[in-house]
Amino acid sequence: MDTRTLGRTGVQVSPLCLGAMMFGAWGNPDHDDSVRIIHRALDAGITFVDTADVYAQGESEEIVGRALQGRRDEVVLATKAHGQMGEGPNRQGNSRRWLVREVEDSLRRLQTDWIDLYQIHRPDPTVDTEETLSALTDLQRAGKIRYFGSSTFPAHEVVEGQWVAKERGLSRYVTEQPPYSILVRGVERDLLPVAQQHGMGVLPWSPLAGGWLTGRYRKGQEPPTSSRAARIPARFDLSLPDNQRKLEAADALAVLAEEAGLTLVHLALAFVLRHPAVTSPIIGPRTMEQLESQLGAVDVVLSDDVLDRIDEIVPPGTTLAAADAGYAPPSLTDASLRRR
Repeated sequence: MDTRTLGRTGVQVSPLCLGAMMFGAWGNPDHDDSVRIIHRALDAGITFVDTADVYAQGESEEIVGRALQGRRDEVVLATKAHGQMGEGPNRQGNSRRWLVREVEDSLRRLQTDWIDLYQIHRPDPTVDTEETLSALTDLQRAGKIRYFGSSTFPAHEVVEGQWVAKERGLSRYVTEQPPYSILVRGVERDLLPVAQQHGMGVLPWSPLAGGWLTGRYRKGQEPPTSSRAARIPARFDLSLPDNQRKLEAADALAVLAEEAGLTLVHLALAFVLRHPAVTSPIIGPRTMEQLESQLGAVDVVLSDDVLDRIDEIVPPGTTLAAADAGYAPPSLTDASLRRR
């Protein structure tokens, strides 16, 4: 595979990033099989691997750490912190107290001395931005992490992070990891332009829309069963109007892919790869077959006619289902913040 530059860091990464969320209890509980999938991805030219502490409560990091033994220097390794890890009110969030503790646990599970990209998994409205950036800057200066980024941050919080870093003389977020696919295009309105303006690498998660763009969701067919559907029913329950809209779009996109002589998987990944703000979409295979079905997407170039047809099915800047946005701010979820 060719490489792309990760924002303005100078670090070169593959145009696909291997996501490890499905390795472990959340997807594939067979550690040996998961390691084989990771090795196949590395052998195919993927040099970028992304996981998170919260994926199966550390199990994913442990699998990745095992797989990278003897190959660590080949890989730009990313993980994340923020989610609840075990019991206790302080075993989560974006505070200095938690990040300094949790980075050590991630290093141990990953069996490495450093993390290339340490990402804050979601915003934390209870923590001042300077607190988080200061802790991350100290971890960077201590050699625990090389760079840090954000994940699923609204555009205005990305801008605030850049401003605080400049005003306080701290290191800045160099990447953002948003949800982005043909069915989830809301970030085209502001997040992607903001990331470009600040020279940030963009690592879209769920470019296949949680499986909706694999060709398995078609009108007139029974929907497939999946562990994600069980964990996040709001994104998959076909009795919900938003998901019916997704089904209509997924079916139309499958027809378009067939007419273009492509698999829907390749169409979906090539679409995300084409955006000029995007560095590396994160693929998250559970099986070897799923990995193999996605690798060839880097060689697919969509014509303007196909891209125009996609825009007709899902207009630019449109997210068909609110549950796919990945983050709802307290200003929407907490009624007390909307009323005097």
